[in-house]
Amino acid sequence: MKSIFTLFIVFTIHCFSFAQSNMKNDVVVKLSGEEMVGKIQEIGDSDIKFIYAGETLVYTIKKSEIAKINFASGRVEIITAPKQSSAKADSIAKSGLESHHNIIAVLPFSYLIDKKDAGQEMTYKVQNEVFNIMNAHSGYMTMQPTSTTNALLLKSGITGANVRSFTMGEICNLLGVEYVIQGTITQDLTSVSNAGSSSTTVNAGSVSTNRNIGTVHTSGTGYSGTASSSNSSVTTQNYTTNVTMTIYTDKGETIFSQDHQSFWGTDNAYKTTLNYLLKRAPIYQK
Repeated sequence: MKSIFTLFIVFTIHCFSFAQSNMKNDVVVKLSGEEMVGKIQEIGDSDIKFIYAGETLVYTIKKSEIAKINFASGRVEIITAPKQSSAKADSIAKSGLESHHNIIAVLPFSYLIDKKDAGQEMTYKVQNEVFNIMNAHSGYMTMQPTSTTNALLLKSGITGANVRSFTMGEICNLLGVEYVIQGTITQDLTSVSNAGSSSTTVNAGSVSTNRNIGTVHTSGTGYSGTASSSNSSVTTQNYTTNVTMTIYTDKGETIFSQDHQSFWGTDNAYKTTLNYLLKRAPIYQK
């Protein structure tokens, strides 16, 4: 029993020592998949100098054979990027499935007023407003035109009624983008406010008088007129507006999800709230 326990302790120490020594080494990953553990002595224009762990012999390895180097410090240096096979490249070119990394699409926003659909044109209007905000703050990323997004959705039979039948990863890949922005705006009618005003207009006229008082003659002018008044009032419908916004990746992951209630009670208060949320999104570039 003691011998088994002793062997276990020795094995554990050996594994720990190996792991510790391995952590302090550089790892050269070749294009073939082979990994070489040791120390990089020198990196030249066309090759590197390498010593295996526990050895002293210096090896010269061509850079063209190396994919990357994982340094002991944690830094990774790509030496040679793997080349895509010509057959695969031709297939991708023919299908038009170019890389969709760093491309963003905005889906039509759902828009409800007092729990009723505000209509398709309103959903497209908000979609374009979000596009315009992001297009000015997309940085190195590319915004997919809303006309392209909507055409691809319609060709695939995806509408606001059945969009929940698809995962966001599926929609991203269908649109050929890395990110999609989806959102909902809800407005509920609240109070009605009235503002009134009144004005008075005076029309003045002149009257001449001429009198004799003894031997003194006097003359003068007097004023008289009419006055009219008018009243007007403006009735304003107030709203409570809430905006929910979510951003998904082509892997179906959620990288941003927030909702915010507008401070203002006007019917277009959602515009300020869209700006507020987008500024907090990770893909928004200031």
